[in-house]
Amino acid sequence: MRLQNKTVMITGGASGIGLATVRLFLKEGAQVAFVDRNEERGKALEKELQETYHHVRFYRLDVTNRDQVDHVVQAIVQDFGGIDVLINNAGITKDNMFKKMPFEAFQQVMDVNVSGVFHCAQAVLSHLLDKGKGKIINTSSITGIGGNIGQSNYAASKAAVIGLTKTWAKEFGKKGINVNAVAPGFIETEMTETIPDNVKMQMSMITSSPRFGQAIDVANAYLFLASDESAFINGHVLSVDGGMMK
Repeated sequence: MRLQNKTVMITGGASGIGLATVRLFLKEGAQVAFVDRNEERGKALEKELQETYHHVRFYRLDVTNRDQVDHVVQAIVQDFGGIDVLINNAGITKDNMFKKMPFEAFQQVMDVNVSGVFHCAQAVLSHLLDKGKGKIINTSSITGIGGNIGQSNYAASKAAVIGLTKTWAKEFGKKGINVNAVAPGFIETEMTETIPDNVKMQMSMITSSPRFGQAIDVANAYLFLASDESAFINGHVLSVDGGMMK
């Protein structure tokens, strides 16, 4: 198993891509600590998973709250003995054309998608430095690379994640810590269910793939970057988009 004896913290782990990642990583032998704002869903998932796996726990967490982040990271370290991999998967969208976008919607997306990544990475970093090795995997988006109409806030946040990823790779690489990002394209999750059918049709026409992406496609990318197979990959942004950014 590719993640045997590794403890992984996954944010936004109670649904969508995060949930697919939790399930996949458990199959690959990881000890999984998953966090989410949705306590009801998280606890129900924990109960379900613990019927098969003993090395999985849920922690309720709002990644924008630094005190909560520090507390939860300490709890994970105490419960599992450390953290080897952090997957900054939590994210939100609040789409609108720029002319009509309230600043509150811009700020809320930045708070979760950028500040949340900052808080979790900084809280976990000292534990990775103590070990002299580890992985941080951030979630960007093709929108952060190429922009998208009606997503000024989301595009800005995901572009910022790329900047953080490349900077941290340079800062921490010589200390044994790899920092990479995954940039999903159109992935069918609860977050994308509200996209109008005509927009989905337009998106399907600019991909080289015969289908839209599934959560497991991104989870598999996370798995590669979390495993020892990617030990010499650092500061990379891996697009999982079916060829949309070709």
